[in-house]
Amino acid sequence: MTVVTLRQNESQDQLLKRFRKKVVKSGVLSTVRRKRWFISKSELRRVEKKKAIRRIKRRQFSRSAE
Repeated sequence: MTVVTLRQNESQDQLLKRFRKKVVKSGVLSTVRRKRWFISKSELRRVEKKKAIRRIKRRQFSRSAE
């Protein structure tokens, strides 16, 4: 669980901003989004394979543009 304590002379906005950064860095939100619906292992593998192919294509495209 992410805990943030109020520092001396710190506004609520700064506190909230610091909290959001900690939450993003800890990866809690991405985990929750991923586990929101059940995805079978085969479906997960298929999705990961698609992502990898897209990543490779982007790298090749960016290198050819240089």
